[in-house]
Amino acid sequence: MAGIAVIGAGMGALTAAARLAVAGHRVTVYERTPTYGGAVRRFERDGFAFDTGPALLPLPAVYRDLFVKTGKEPLEACVDLVQVDPSARHVFADGAEVSLPNASRAGVVSALDEALGARAGQVWGDFLVRAREAWDRTRRPLLEEPLWPNWSVLAEREPYPAVPHKRLLRTRRATTLAEVGAWELRDPRLAALLEGHALAHGLDPRVTPASAAVLPYMEHAFGTWHVRGGMRELARAVYERCLARRVEFVFGAEVARILVKDGRAAGVELADGTVAEADVVLAPGDFAGLPARGEGEVAPQRGLPSRLTVLLALRGPRPRGEAHRTVVHAQDREAELECLFGPTPSVPERPTVTVLRPDDARLAPDGDHEAVTLSAVVPAGAEPTEANVEALLAVAERAVPALRERVLWHEARTPADIARETGAAGGAVPAPALAAAGGRLLHPANSTGLQGLFTVGGWSHPGGGLPHAGMSGTLVSGLIVEGPEFRGSR
Repeated sequence: MAGIAVIGAGMGALTAAARLAVAGHRVTVYERTPTYGGAVRRFERDGFAFDTGPALLPLPAVYRDLFVKTGKEPLEACVDLVQVDPSARHVFADGAEVSLPNASRAGVVSALDEALGARAGQVWGDFLVRAREAWDRTRRPLLEEPLWPNWSVLAEREPYPAVPHKRLLRTRRATTLAEVGAWELRDPRLAALLEGHALAHGLDPRVTPASAAVLPYMEHAFGTWHVRGGMRELARAVYERCLARRVEFVFGAEVARILVKDGRAAGVELADGTVAEADVVLAPGDFAGLPARGEGEVAPQRGLPSRLTVLLALRGPRPRGEAHRTVVHAQDREAELECLFGPTPSVPERPTVTVLRPDDARLAPDGDHEAVTLSAVVPAGAEPTEANVEALLAVAERAVPALRERVLWHEARTPADIARETGAAGGAVPAPALAAAGGRLLHPANSTGLQGLFTVGGWSHPGGGLPHAGMSGTLVSGLIVEGPEFRGSR
C-alpha cells in the first residue's frame, strides 16, 4: 500500500484517485479551490442552473467503466444519462439548416440529403467511412494506451486515408482538415460541419491534421449525452465514488512544489508551508513545478484558445421539439479564423456560436422559464467586452428568434474565470491528442523523468475533453498499479 498525493481535483485526477483507492492505496487529493471538478462547474442564480464548462458527454463508456471498476453501483444508478436527439442542429452561413440524428449514420445521410441537396449525405457518409479508418488506426495509441516511447510513429504517419485529388496536373492528398473539406466534401456547408468539430476544441482547421476526422466520427458513432441536472452531476457522482473508496480531500490547499528525495518524488509542500510526504505524486500536466521534459519527449501544447460563455436566464418556456444544441456557423469563416489564430489574436466580431437549450426541468425555476448557454472560442487571456457579449446574442438570434426580448439577465464567463477555476494560463482549454502534424497535437506522457511522479488530466496524454480526462486517470492508475509495462485495458 502506497501513500499517494494528488494535486488538483479535476476529472482526470478524480478518476485516478478512485481507481487507486480501490487498488488499496492511501490517496489524498489537494485542491487549491473550495470544490472539485476542475472545469466542470455550475453557476446558479434565481432558480436557474448552468454548466460553465463541458456540457455534453461523448463516449460515456469511459465513465461507465470507472463505475464498474470502483463499486457495485453502475454509472446510470448515480446519474441520469439522456441521449441527445438530434445530436445537433446546424445553421450555415447561407441560411440552410440541418438537424442531425444522434448515433445514426443512415439518419445523418438522409437528413443531409434532404437539407442540402442530393448526394450531400452520401459525400458525408463516405467521409465517415474514411474517418472510421483513422479512428481504428489511432484509438488505442491515442486514447487507451500510455504514450508509446516511439511516439514519433504517431507524429509522422497520417492515419486518415485521404482521397487522391488532381490539381494542376498534380495528384495530392489532403493533409489538413480544411483540405479535406475543400477537396473531398466540396460543399462549404459540409466543410463548415467538419471544421466546426476542430474549432469547438480551439483548433485552426487550416493547420489541424486530417486525422482530426476522428472528432466528428466519435460523435456520430458513439452519440452525445446529457446528464440531467447538468454535467456537474457527473463530477459529483465521481467525487462521491472517491469518498466511498475513502479518498481524502483537502480543499483550499494550494501545492507550492513537489518534494524530491533520493532522486524520486517524495510528497508535496503546500503554500502555507505544510509538508505532506507521499510515495507517489500525481500532478496536472501544466503544473508549474514539473521537471522539464527531456530531449525526445513530447513538448507541452502551447497557444490554445479559451472560451467566452454567456449564461442566459429567459422568460418563457422552452419550445417543444427544440434541439438541445445548435451550432450557428460564422458567416465569414476566414475573418473568424484570422481573428482567432492570426499573428495578433482577437475576439471575432461575429464568431461561430454554440447554443445549448437543454430539455431539463432541473435547470430552470419552473416551466415558464428557460436556461440557455451560448459559447464561442476566443483567444486565451482575452478580456471580452459587453460588445462581444452582445455579438454572441446577435448571432444566436439566428437560431433563437427574439432571443434578446426574452432575457431576464445574463452572466458572462470569460477566460479569466476559466484561469481562476482551472489554473490554466490565460484560461486556455486543452485539445484532445491527435496523430500526425509532427506530434504538435500530442500531449506529454503520463510518466515523467522523475520516479514516482505522474501527470494526469487534460494537459497530459491523451489530452482535453471529458472522455480523454477519464482515460488519463485510467492510464495513470494502471501505470502505478501494474508498472511501466502497463499497456491499457483490453
